[in-house]
Amino acid sequence: MSEQVPASLVEVVTASEAIPDVTPARLLLGRAGTAYRTSTQLQLRADHAFAKDALHASVSLDESPMSELRDRFDLFEVTTEASTHADYLARPDLGRRLSSGTAEQLREQCPVGVDLQVVIGDGLSPLAVVSQVPALLGPLLEHASARGWSVGRPFLVRHCRVGVMNDIGDALEAQNVVLLIGERPGLATAESLSAYMGHRPRPGDTDAQRNLVSNIHSAGVTTDEAVRRILGLIDSFMIQGRSGFLVKESAQPTTLPGASGR
Repeated sequence: MSEQVPASLVEVVTASEAIPDVTPARLLLGRAGTAYRTSTQLQLRADHAFAKDALHASVSLDESPMSELRDRFDLFEVTTEASTHADYLARPDLGRRLSSGTAEQLREQCPVGVDLQVVIGDGLSPLAVVSQVPALLGPLLEHASARGWSVGRPFLVRHCRVGVMNDIGDALEAQNVVLLIGERPGLATAESLSAYMGHRPRPGDTDAQRNLVSNIHSAGVTTDEAVRRILGLIDSFMIQGRSGFLVKESAQPTTLPGASGR
């Protein structure tokens, strides 16, 4: 007579089989002795290599899909004080400041004092920019304009850190700045984008004065959801006259025309 398997054990096994469908986290993978299984080790090494490649990739406005955005939105490129990728990685402070003369260039090529200025930053994962921004930038600008907001000319900042928002806000006197920047690549994904937001950012501002929508990628926050959340937060900035930790996201994000809200 065979021994009956306890119902609780069946539930645990069933739950473990469903985990890969709901999270990329490496949970309940099993082992061979004290080590991972060979398949797990190989996948871990492959994901690590992909993350390293993403970190050392680059964004080019002359290559697809960014070239299409360049032509559509008249994108141009500026730089920070980090003149090389090596400087950028070793000196985060240089990536937080625009290079000499860039503020004047921005004032010549972009309208000053707009309601919304969108900036693209390569960040620590240029691959995330190439993967997510083409689907995000158009809807974000279109829905912002449809709300009656004045929208600035978008541009790319190379060797970009989040703090560069302060110099951009100071140069263009924008009411709200949104920085779409590649997140630090990880073992779960190397294609994750963040949207940092600030109301009237100025030199000296810290993360306490900024808001963030992170984890924007195909297996995380979708581009439609990201646009709703970004617009919803900017609505709050305009109403409260500030951004930062005191501004909370609404439980009912902004609904976009033609899209179902969550």
